[in-house]
Amino acid sequence: MSKPPVVILGLDTMVMDNDDAPKRHGVKPTYKKVLGFQPLQMTWGRYIIDAVFRGGDKHSNHEDTAAKMIQHAVHLIRTRYATDVPIIIRMDSGFCDQKLMKSIDALGVGYVCGGRFLAEIKGLLEAMPPENFQRHFGRTDEDIWEFFEFGDRRGAWNRFRRAIFWRPFLEEKQFLLPGSRPGTLAYTNLGMGFAVDEQLEKAGLSSLVQAESVIATYHGRGADELVHRSLKNFGFEELPFLRFAPNAAFYYCMLVAFFIFEAFKRTSRLQSSR
Repeated sequence: MSKPPVVILGLDTMVMDNDDAPKRHGVKPTYKKVLGFQPLQMTWGRYIIDAVFRGGDKHSNHEDTAAKMIQHAVHLIRTRYATDVPIIIRMDSGFCDQKLMKSIDALGVGYVCGGRFLAEIKGLLEAMPPENFQRHFGRTDEDIWEFFEFGDRRGAWNRFRRAIFWRPFLEEKQFLLPGSRPGTLAYTNLGMGFAVDEQLEKAGLSSLVQAESVIATYHGRGADELVHRSLKNFGFEELPFLRFAPNAAFYYCMLVAFFIFEAFKRTSRLQSSR
């Protein structure tokens, strides 16, 4: 119905806090230091379009679940919508793995993935002269970010990958001291000569490979997290059954109902605007 010129998908886990629930199968410690479940979910806009229910101790890129989920989504988009629409996957640092990145490269789609601040990267950024940073304006002219772009090759990686580091310089009309600027690091294959670059150019969206656009795409992860919050508000974070399989079935039914609810709201707005 919407025919987007570019499909941006979010991939992330969602912690379901079951700390106060009776002892249940699959309830394990999560990275948020609560006992619960941690399903892997893929979002597109306001919708959760794919998910795998998992125990709380399963990290973001556990086994090959994320790679298979991306392959499945790309296949559906290519066969049911358009063969040449550019697709971009955005992920946090929990998915920063060369094997996953190579599988995305092979699919001909783009990614923007959070990176980890290892010691040598911290040293590089601390030694970087201020004049080497470029300025990027956020949502308003009152929010100014500075960024630095470089090529990075981790010890086990077989090639360099494009990395972008950015941090706030001016936020809500206030200058931030150098020691109080939290930074973000992300890797991307955009602008690296892969098929997605040609697809973006054909769609008139070649500006998305620029560093400022890559930063904006990664910041869009905040909207993906709001979708997870909406699911929790719509349904239940604390699941009702003792065994893992009934809780999984309950979770998937909740997902289907949430998807229908969001689609109903969307179609209702479209009809009321006509």
